[in-house]
Amino acid sequence: MGKKVIAAGHICLDITPVFDGRKAKQLGDILTPGKLVHVGEADVHTGGSVANTGLAMKILGADVSLMGKVGEDVFGKIVCDALRAYDADGGMIVARGESTSYTVALAVPGVDRVFLHNPGANHTFRADDIAQKELEEAVLFHFGYPPIMRSMYERDGAELVAVMKRAKACGAATSLDFAAIDPDSEAGRVDWRHILERVIPYVDILVPSVEELCFMLDRARFQEWQERAAGKDITEILDVEKDVVPLAEQCMAFGAKILLIKCGAPGIYYRTGSQQTLSDVGAKLELDTAAWADKAGFEASYVPEKILSGTGAGDTSIAAFLTAILKGYAPEMALHLAAATGACCVEAYDALSGLKSFAELERKIALGWKKNNGA
Repeated sequence: MGKKVIAAGHICLDITPVFDGRKAKQLGDILTPGKLVHVGEADVHTGGSVANTGLAMKILGADVSLMGKVGEDVFGKIVCDALRAYDADGGMIVARGESTSYTVALAVPGVDRVFLHNPGANHTFRADDIAQKELEEAVLFHFGYPPIMRSMYERDGAELVAVMKRAKACGAATSLDFAAIDPDSEAGRVDWRHILERVIPYVDILVPSVEELCFMLDRARFQEWQERAAGKDITEILDVEKDVVPLAEQCMAFGAKILLIKCGAPGIYYRTGSQQTLSDVGAKLELDTAAWADKAGFEASYVPEKILSGTGAGDTSIAAFLTAILKGYAPEMALHLAAATGACCVEAYDALSGLKSFAELERKIALGWKKNNGA
């Protein structure tokens, strides 16, 4: 089929109650103590980086193996059955005595999403759960959501470093995504800046969201953002040069090679290293280092036809970006396809139903698909 990919890490069941068309300025306008809120049917789909990014890459034409861990329970059966429909359940570990992770995603129209999350069996997923033979055959290894996987952040991220080092040692290009961190949780008390400093040298393509990255690198700045946003979506109040670029510069100083910072509805900030730096990207990827070197800028998002839910939009954007790299697209088009896929994703309640082929997206872009910056 082509270059082999592994999508490993966090997997869960996403349960999204469907709200009616009422828009809110703040979550409290809809969800207040003692109030009964009528909702529609629940949209139930697989979620987490493994399912969202891995299955999206598979739908977009990549040869992907999914590796994650679920419990021997009803939710685990639902997850495995859903993956089986894509012939993608072979890499799932079913752990006796553990629960399957689930997320209740509250996607209230007009307000950024709120997630109620149980990490479940993801907490015990370890480097040894990834088959060596598969790693040796992989051109790209993508790992997602270590902040909600205890084994990956304990002991200063030793297991996460081990995972990425193993993949690099096998000659694969490595990609790493994160997840929001509950500041009051065990993960919220971890020194994430130190973990990033340790792991980024083994990461070729780093793809965090701006909120996740700021929380990990500069919590004081993140608190200042929250105060400035006053309950609104943080990405709406950010200034790229003042707020996003300093975070990117820190990542590059830690050794980042290709960096994408997801900035919500406005778009994606990107930065790449020098041609010499990019020469360290996994050789099997066959990256055109001259074309990819020394890039920096902001890729504005495309205007979707409708917005139902942002669930999985970041994951599927990254799926498109990684798939475009595998297929040999130039950086500019890879970024266009990433932004376009994110715009399609928000047109459905789940991460996958809104996806379109690259051919469809390229036609729409060529016809002048409007961007949120007015272009």
